[in-house]
Amino acid sequence: MPTYVVLLRGVNVGRGRAVPMAALRDALGAAGHADVRTYVQSGNVVLRTRASASAVAASVHDAVADLSGLDVAVVVRTAKELADVAAHNPFVRPDADPARQLHVAFLEDRPSPRAVNGLDPHRAAPEELRVRGREVYLWCPDGFGRSRVMIGVERALGTAATVRNWRTVQELCRMSA
Repeated sequence: MPTYVVLLRGVNVGRGRAVPMAALRDALGAAGHADVRTYVQSGNVVLRTRASASAVAASVHDAVADLSGLDVAVVVRTAKELADVAAHNPFVRPDADPARQLHVAFLEDRPSPRAVNGLDPHRAAPEELRVRGREVYLWCPDGFGRSRVMIGVERALGTAATVRNWRTVQELCRMSA
C-alpha cells in the first residue's frame, strides 16, 4: 500500500483556521486510510492507502471541510516523491539553519516552463529561489518570517503553494520512509 505525505495550506495559523489534528487523524482513518499520523499542528499528514494521490487530496479536503468548514488547498506527494525533493535541494549547506533558512514551497500543480522561466531567482536578494518540478526551493538567509521571496510566486506560476521548512521536510521523509 503506497505511503503519501499530505500538506495542508494555511491551517492552524491565525484565527478561524483551526483544524484539530487528532480529529483529522480519526476522520481520515474512518475514510479508509491506514497508519494516519500527523506532524506538528500545521497540517502535515502521513498515511497509507490504496487510493490515488488525487483521491487522497479529495478525501483530505472533504475531511477538513467537514471538521472545520475550511476550504484549503491540499498538496499530496508520495513518499518517493518527497525523498526526491529532499535529495535535490540546491541550497543545503553545512552551516544552514534547517528550521529558519531552508524552505520548500510545494506546488499544487506543475507550472508551465514559460511561467518558471519568467521568475527571477534573485527577485528578493539576498534570498533566492529555484523551481524544480512541483517544488520551489527557497534560501532565506535572514529567515522566512519577513521574507519577500514568495510574494507573487503563486500568481506567476498559476498554482497554489504551501511552504515547509527543511526540518519539517526531513521529518516527513523519515516518517514516510
